[in-house]
Amino acid sequence: MTDVRRLLQRGISLAVILLLAVAVWQLSNIQGTGRDLSFSLLLGIFFGAILQRSRFCFFCVTRDFIDRRDARGLLGLVTALAVGTLGYLAIYGAILPVPGSERLPPDAHIGPVSWILALAALVFGAGMSISGSCVSAHLYRLGEGAFASIIALIGVLLGFILGFKTWNLLYLRVIQEAPVLWLPNFVGYGGTLVLQLGVLGFLAWLLIHSHRQPADENTSANFFARIFEQRWPTYIGGILIGFLGTIAYFRVAPLGVTAELGSIARTLGSLLNTLPERIEGLDTFSGCATVVKDTILSNNGVFVLGLIFAALASALFAGQFNPQWPDWRAALRNFTGGLLMGWSGMTALGCTVGTLLSGIMAGAVSGWVFGVFCFIGLWLTWLVRRRLSA
Repeated sequence: MTDVRRLLQRGISLAVILLLAVAVWQLSNIQGTGRDLSFSLLLGIFFGAILQRSRFCFFCVTRDFIDRRDARGLLGLVTALAVGTLGYLAIYGAILPVPGSERLPPDAHIGPVSWILALAALVFGAGMSISGSCVSAHLYRLGEGAFASIIALIGVLLGFILGFKTWNLLYLRVIQEAPVLWLPNFVGYGGTLVLQLGVLGFLAWLLIHSHRQPADENTSANFFARIFEQRWPTYIGGILIGFLGTIAYFRVAPLGVTAELGSIARTLGSLLNTLPERIEGLDTFSGCATVVKDTILSNNGVFVLGLIFAALASALFAGQFNPQWPDWRAALRNFTGGLLMGWSGMTALGCTVGTLLSGIMAGAVSGWVFGVFCFIGLWLTWLVRRRLSA
């Protein structure tokens, strides 16, 4: 990259950062909801920067392990879950000292557990493998200039509409009677802490022993380059996301990226009269909740916008903004994968951020079930893709 081009990109990056700072300040002056909107935008900015700097993509880190036995990315995910578990349980101990059998913490992503959840997770994993990213990674890669992600996100919106159309059948036959399982209700906070950290520690041990040392990387760069140009170690991203998830839940809501996309899809479906007149029971569950939008601004909406623009600023400053238009094959893969992720994200009440990350941090059995079957769906689909390409 030429010096002139690098200076230009960094200038644009600083301009984007300035605009984000002005937006945070302006939102804070809105009466009523302004503080929550401002803080949500700030959380989205930090989340987008962390995702872009550490390449924190659920699909990418899993593919690295499957293909090359490079376990560093998955170890970063385990780190995020461990830090988030500690943070969430500290909050629960303050707001809900005794976890009774019929009580759940407010707004936590704790969903019903059934074979429908397992199926949705399998489909979500397949969608990630086909499109090449999870939903959150498509959002930050959009900031890097991967315009194929626009096609994937259109597929996600249409997939959500399909999910709304199939929801009543699945809810009335299965989900309505499915148990909502929260580990502290059964083993208390101490037991949940020991159980989750024990499982995560065992997974870390397996990953470390399966890891193959990658080729030597450039470690001679100065401090500035390591922070602003080179990718961060994924475990650094994991630690920061664990802390960010805790702060987000304490201050506004659990981390999640599909609530706004689902709400846009639900609003669009309602305007086009393509949704059922009544969506049974959906609004009674916690998770990436969707609503028919009656306002432009929402907490999750500004969070997602902050994610995208912070990823753009980060990519520009690091020289990693690389606009690319997909060919028709890549466009078809992205759309198909997005469609699958949209249907399954709606059916599972969230994606790898909401249901898996925030769910496991909260001690939800649904988060663990989603994680296991999502990995299986991703792994099997990736193996098929590799065999077909060979």
